[in-house]
Amino acid sequence: MKPYLCKNYFEYSYMKNSLTCFVLALVLFGCKKEQKETLTFKSTTLQSEPCTSCPTVSISIPEAIENSKLGIAINDAITQAVVLELIYDDNVEINTLDEAVQSFKTGFLDLKKMYPDESLGWEAKIDGEISYEDAGIIAVKIESYIFTGGAHGQSTTRFLNFDKKKAVQLEASELFKEGSSFLAYVEREFRLQEQIPDNTSINSTGFMFEEDEFYLPETIGYTDVGIQLIYEQYEIASYADGPITLVLPYAEIRPYLALPLTKDQYILTCQLSLARPKLRPNARLHERG
Repeated sequence: MKPYLCKNYFEYSYMKNSLTCFVLALVLFGCKKEQKETLTFKSTTLQSEPCTSCPTVSISIPEAIENSKLGIAINDAITQAVVLELIYDDNVEINTLDEAVQSFKTGFLDLKKMYPDESLGWEAKIDGEISYEDAGIIAVKIESYIFTGGAHGQSTTRFLNFDKKKAVQLEASELFKEGSSFLAYVEREFRLQEQIPDNTSINSTGFMFEEDEFYLPETIGYTDVGIQLIYEQYEIASYADGPITLVLPYAEIRPYLALPLTKDQYILTCQLSLARPKLRPNARLHERG
């Protein structure tokens, strides 16, 4: 090989390798930056003491370790969500988990005095987890099962969505851009999943939307596979039908989102597993009388 060719070759190789290292450095810097903005959580559990004449309470929720504005906002919101599930007397101010458990126990004992022959015990099971987090968004999913007598207990799901940069909790309506065609898009996806023909009423297969018009559920939140919408029991269907869940992949709904995503299953560059298959719940046929 001629000397000047060798020189050009090595200069090209050097520039190519330098460019590769520069790109890798940027990626690593971006990953480290995102990791610094990630909160640290510990698991907080609370179990009621064994007692034959007491309600059973089991709580397992995440707790932010950082005493930052965001960490405090998340912990306060989680605590209030648990309190709402357990509170018995609305006239009593409750601010802690222990107070909430005591309120639940008081309710059971008061009812026991009124109906001493009632043999069924009360039960509360509440579990929380971080369902999504990136540099600007974090979401907590809380699932509850409460039984206070009657034919069956009540299961509910609640999402707590936060804007990390502003350290504030977001209402469900704040997740999406105003004036967008998001509602029409969701209705098309809902009809597709539940096998409701386009040219028929939204209630034509047995659903119970008020005034026969489609609307979003109260429970909406971020997850790793997309925005999850949950219609709770009795919200649009009977108790026997259970919750109606619809998952909207980020790849499809990015134009509708009010906050930009820096992490999802389609554009991740800082995780070993870059993507999951596109998930869709199986279509369900509703047979209602």
